[in-house]
Amino acid sequence: MKIFCGSSNPALAGDVVKLLDLELGQCVLERFNDGEIHFYIDENVRGEDVFVIQSGARDANFHLMELFVMLDAFKRASAERVTAVMPYYGYARQDWKDRPRVPISARLVADLLETSGADRVLTMDLHSPQIQGFFSIPVDNLIAAPVLETTVRGLGLEGLCVVSPDAGGVGRARHFAKRLEATLAIIDKRRTEPGVARAMNVIGDVRDRDVLLYDDMVDTAGTLTQGAQALREAGARRILAACTHPVLSGASVERIEKSEIERLIVSDTIPLGENARGCPKIVVFSVAGLFSETIRRINLGQSVSSLFL
Repeated sequence: MKIFCGSSNPALAGDVVKLLDLELGQCVLERFNDGEIHFYIDENVRGEDVFVIQSGARDANFHLMELFVMLDAFKRASAERVTAVMPYYGYARQDWKDRPRVPISARLVADLLETSGADRVLTMDLHSPQIQGFFSIPVDNLIAAPVLETTVRGLGLEGLCVVSPDAGGVGRARHFAKRLEATLAIIDKRRTEPGVARAMNVIGDVRDRDVLLYDDMVDTAGTLTQGAQALREAGARRILAACTHPVLSGASVERIEKSEIERLIVSDTIPLGENARGCPKIVVFSVAGLFSETIRRINLGQSVSSLFL
């Protein structure tokens, strides 16, 4: 087994190989003057089980192209199997035709991964689990909930209610609420255009309760901050939020700092930007242990699903 990484999240890749008592594979990633990606593998990988760690955020287009180039190189270098490890699957939100004459970009990324040479995909908390059906190769969709559960239980929350920030995330929130033996509430949200949403009503009892807004990602933070305001108006006591993928684009960090959210708990599937690293409200938990154990099991042909039983 050999593990390589692109330029999107070298810190997470370094933690993963350290837990596996390995070293990152030797390779060179460069750019030509016109911006083209130049990559070569600086060691023999013939017959090896290769894992390539690369997330799809922070200049998603570049990092995806970088991943495609790397996968092609490993396939042409006669690796026995090549697994694309994508802690955050870019373009996952574009998984259906929400209006006429639009692409299904999540499917396009799946096709490009297979064409580039991926034999398997390992990812975490897909925006829509049915994206797995876009592939004709095995896909392991890990969930961050077991790791996040440990973090949340250590906060000493009372009368906890897990809140889904919209109807689409109810299944995810219900699963997490069950793990924590908490109640469930839903925020009725109307999205007027991409990236713009307005919270309407809170469905469920949150009065005098500690609440945790739970979602798969935070991008502009509009959904979270408006949801937090709605929860405050509904009588919630402490308001926290948690997500797996901290995209945190634009003025998101500023919105979080000014919001009713006491703490935002995120994973390290995407490295925090400089502005987010300085925000006292944002706390990071690591999923390196979960990825390292999953990679070990894939390499040995062992069960991955048993991790979540």
